[in-house]
Amino acid sequence: MSKLVTIYGGSGFVGRYIAQRMAKAGWRVRVAVRRPNEAMFVKPYGVVGQVEPVLCNIRDDASVAEVMQGADAVVNCVGILARNGKNTFDSVQAEGAGRVARIAAASGVAKMVQISAIGADANSDSDYARTKGEGEAAVLEHMPEAVILRPSIVFGAEDGFFNRFAGMTRMGPVLPVVGADTLFQPVYVDDVAKAAEAALTRDIAPGVYELGGPEVQSFRELMSAMLDIIRRRRSVVNIPFFAANIMAFGLEAVQVLSLGLVSAQITRDQVRNLRHDNVVSDGAKGLADMGIEPVAMESILPDYLWRFRPSGQYDAIKESAKNLRA
Repeated sequence: MSKLVTIYGGSGFVGRYIAQRMAKAGWRVRVAVRRPNEAMFVKPYGVVGQVEPVLCNIRDDASVAEVMQGADAVVNCVGILARNGKNTFDSVQAEGAGRVARIAAASGVAKMVQISAIGADANSDSDYARTKGEGEAAVLEHMPEAVILRPSIVFGAEDGFFNRFAGMTRMGPVLPVVGADTLFQPVYVDDVAKAAEAALTRDIAPGVYELGGPEVQSFRELMSAMLDIIRRRRSVVNIPFFAANIMAFGLEAVQVLSLGLVSAQITRDQVRNLRHDNVVSDGAKGLADMGIEPVAMESILPDYLWRFRPSGQYDAIKESAKNLRA
């Protein structure tokens, strides 16, 4: 019988790509999510019955254990960018990761991959980075042979980074950003999935791997490259950190007063994160150590950002027509 992997958060942005790769590798894939009815799109990743979404609450021991029964390996992709009700940074990213590892160890699961993030640090002043670091420590406490993947900003067709800012360009002539000089090393989502697949199917040394693409660019440079692709002229304006903190405080207050109906577009914790560069550390193990050559942004971004061009899919046709008239 084929091996079985349980992927916690397997319908999310990164998780779905890991699910696809593991299905193609011949594994049975159990996609553990809070709302399995919204994750039915993962089923066609394999043959009938090979990929199945199942209900799981990562905050509950019994729920985590139930969907892990019979698994040969587990992957934890669950993470949040902002608190949402009972899903706090501590309960999801620290305690949740530790829970998966503890139950995996008790169940005799052979391999575990933890999706973390560059900047994970248990001593960080950011709750996001702190709990990512605490989650890593909890995983290694119970599963010392685990592979921890720390990607930089992840890009791909469903990403919440380039898609978000490209959408903002439709609102006016200015594109505001916080931390315009902060450096990033964006990594393609399928390269992260390749790394997870390698950790599960090959003889990859355990430990922490920092994943970044071939380009290191500032936030401002990334936005300029995006603007070139979507063929829009906008002024990229940096919001100073002190002003961003005030703005984030107000947006968080609106979210609380609206009982969560209005989500804060940026939080103070995210502002704290944006003060730090998000690039692969010197001497860190990375994609090259797994035999993976990272894909460049320029070969992927046009494939999904074209819809933000002034005329969408017809933009290139209009340009050709102009040349004919000339």
